[in-house]
Amino acid sequence: MDLDAVRTFVAAADAGRFQEAAAELAITQQAASKRIAALERHLGVRLFTRTPRGARLTIDGQAFLPHARELLRVAERAAASVRTGRRPLRVDVIASRVAPSGLMRGFHRAHPEIDLDVVMLFDVETAVAALRSGAIDASFRAVAMPGRPLPEDIASVRVLDEPHQLLTGPAHALARARSVTLAQLAGHRVWMPGIVPGTEWAAYYDDLAAEFGLTIEATGPNFGSDALLDTVADTPALATFTTERTRLVWPAGHDLRRIPVTDPTPVYPHSLLWHRDNPHPALATLRAHLAASTAGQDATGSWTPGWVLPRRTPPRRRGRPEHTV
Repeated sequence: MDLDAVRTFVAAADAGRFQEAAAELAITQQAASKRIAALERHLGVRLFTRTPRGARLTIDGQAFLPHARELLRVAERAAASVRTGRRPLRVDVIASRVAPSGLMRGFHRAHPEIDLDVVMLFDVETAVAALRSGAIDASFRAVAMPGRPLPEDIASVRVLDEPHQLLTGPAHALARARSVTLAQLAGHRVWMPGIVPGTEWAAYYDDLAAEFGLTIEATGPNFGSDALLDTVADTPALATFTTERTRLVWPAGHDLRRIPVTDPTPVYPHSLLWHRDNPHPALATLRAHLAASTAGQDATGSWTPGWVLPRRTPPRRRGRPEHTV
């Protein structure tokens, strides 16, 4: 149904004259008459009776009027839901317990006036597709994986380098260490069943293991963090990696230890991705908030894979997009 015709019908019903309805809509009287005639043909009924004094609703017109008003209200609500600045900012944080989720909680506390939707997408390809389709406005990812550069219409900025820690049970050989070097971890089993081949975190841990001779195992089903903590607590030969801002809670009886990893400290590089043509005004606010809240948190003596985008991107050069790989 043509909403312009419905809008003209409502204006004519309120004004009682096609001429006044046309003036209100900034169209000609002839255009108003054509719109209403087309609507009558579509509905198969007469909506107005033309009189010397104007236009009077027929019984069918009176029956249609409240529904026509509702159609226009629904159309306005639909448009408002996607109008710039009127819909929530939609951000992918990957998972609920990891650092990006905490960063967005901080953003929400700092800017409660901004409506926010948080989603959790699995892999970088899904996230990039959602950015390009407009399904989300931003995503936190480690970019860019070898052989899989970001499309030129996707911008990114590295916002946080998150240090790793070793998580052990009380009987592990390293449980009493105040810190542990990557060299000391060689020969110990690090169990991470949540690693999924093809993801950016799988590429990260593959490179970490290869460069420092670590044994990182992803064997067995992934029953979630609670089951992982149970196993690490009860198995002296196993440890796992966690990151500094990952939220973990375990029973007191587990007596798990979070031990900093050093020389160098492996850091997980969180970048914010967004589509260059996304007009949502809250995107700029989010980027400014992240820049301010994570400033000065660069980890010295740290390690990241060679494929990770630099922490600071050189100024944009003419003819080349910023933050692409």
